Amino acid sequence: MNLRDFRRAGHLPTLICAFLYFDVSFMIWVLIGSLGVSISAQLGFDPVADAAKKGFLVAVPLLGGSLLRVVLGLLTDHIGARRTALVGMMLTTIPLLLGWLWANNFPEILLVGLLLGVAGASFAAALPLAGRWYPPHYQGLAMGIAGAGNSGTALATFFGPVLARWLGWHAVFGLALIPLLVILGIFFLLAKDSPHQPPPKSLRDYGAVLGYADTWWFGLLYSVTFGGFVGLASFLTIFFKDQYFLLDTKSGEVYAGYITTFCVISGSFLRPVGGYLADRFGGIRMLMLLYSAAGLALLMLATLPALPVAIVLLFAVMGLLGMGNGSVFQLVPQRFPREIGVLTGIIGAAGGIGGFLLPNMLGKLKQETASFAPGFVLFALMACLCVFVLWRLRPRWESEFLTTTSPAIASADALPMMHEPA
Repeated sequence: MNLRDFRRAGHLPTLICAFLYFDVSFMIWVLIGSLGVSISAQLGFDPVADAAKKGFLVAVPLLGGSLLRVVLGLLTDHIGARRTALVGMMLTTIPLLLGWLWANNFPEILLVGLLLGVAGASFAAALPLAGRWYPPHYQGLAMGIAGAGNSGTALATFFGPVLARWLGWHAVFGLALIPLLVILGIFFLLAKDSPHQPPPKSLRDYGAVLGYADTWWFGLLYSVTFGGFVGLASFLTIFFKDQYFLLDTKSGEVYAGYITTFCVISGSFLRPVGGYLADRFGGIRMLMLLYSAAGLALLMLATLPALPVAIVLLFAVMGLLGMGNGSVFQLVPQRFPREIGVLTGIIGAAGGIGGFLLPNMLGKLKQETASFAPGFVLFALMACLCVFVLWRLRPRWESEFLTTTSPAIASADALPMMHEPA
């Protein structure tokens, strides 16, 4: 690939702006998860008796992002990706201001978390903004650069606990306004909509694809891969603190944040690898392997091993889930080449719902059993269920839409209409 030709093919300033918007939005979306230990301490939550509240606390932003993804997708279709992104960033200032200056009790923090969902819905504007500038043979690289913004998760988990320890968790919300406003200014000056805009999608278009069983199967698959990734990214700081640093009241939160960041990086940067390997070996084969390996690692994690072993296992799990995200969307455009724009919104919302359910499940089972083990076992069983589903679907999918043509070519044929979720 000639990078000089790639730069000439699209609009590089817009691509960079899409990455920056996605990056800061993802950072803000999981901010409560990274601050979960500090917030829980101020609210006086018990590590066991209030574990369900902790899970719900960090899960609410993921639910908000899931609900608002379709809303921002419709706005992107009707007013353009640039305007939608600007609206999204301006709206994101509201929960940050509330978290900084107002929220002091559990219901108020939950409201802030729900409103932070507008940041999690950023993919609906960021990725179409970038992808629509580039021809099919450069879509993969363009989407990879813009989609790398999910690394913002690592920024939150690395800096959030440290800043909260120094300045208090309220101040972290205020500090997050600084990069958001800087990127808002850069975006306003440099980002442009592509002159090649697809026709707007209506609510009827979204409703029509819900009649296909495969829409729901893809939603299940993505709710486990992306939902597992973002759900764990939001919950792991609490897990590491309560499981391994419970007695370390001074620095345990910071250590937990550092370890979480290490694990999150695996999922963020291995996602493109999953797409590449799915192109090479087939999406179904890769997903069955990835779900099987993730299920095995989660079962080993359910033994609650020593900290170094737990770190290795979670690093592997996050990497496998990240690759699974790329592999799912190697299959989707082959099944729905004409409806891919609508499908990405629906399947992306399913991923957000999965992310909402996972921390709730881990917290609830921790409260009921005084152990994180049952939660990881149940998550492992969900991964195994996906293997079984793929095994049952494989004959039909291979006969109906998975042709002998290279998956990479099949995916490329659908790329002019595709924007991959976060």
